Amino acid sequence: MTRTADGAPPTTPDGRYIVVRGRLWRTSNPHLGAEERQALVDDLMNARRAVRGAMQRGDDAALRLARSRVQSAKTGLGERGPVWWDDGSLDLNRRMARNTIYAPWYAGLEDDR
Repeated sequence: MTRTADGAPPTTPDGRYIVVRGRLWRTSNPHLGAEERQALVDDLMNARRAVRGAMQRGDDAALRLARSRVQSAKTGLGERGPVWWDDGSLDLNRRMARNTIYAPWYAGLEDDR
């Protein structure tokens, strides 16, 4: 897959999505303050570790709780839930880039490989 020079996945020109294996994934809200963003990222990482631990233990109740914490953190970051932009554009999260308004831009990435 195409990556930027620093190894990161490409970001759509409007900054709303990254592309991983051809699929759009919503980016975090760029309007979050640094401290708020870091707190949410810390919550997300702790919740993901809790998911892993619950899965290893086979603890279904803990797994549900941990997944709920992941959802809360990702919603707080703006990666899930209501979109963080306000221009009325549709949310294309999880769609294949080639099937969206980003198709020409994405095709250009493929040509650059």
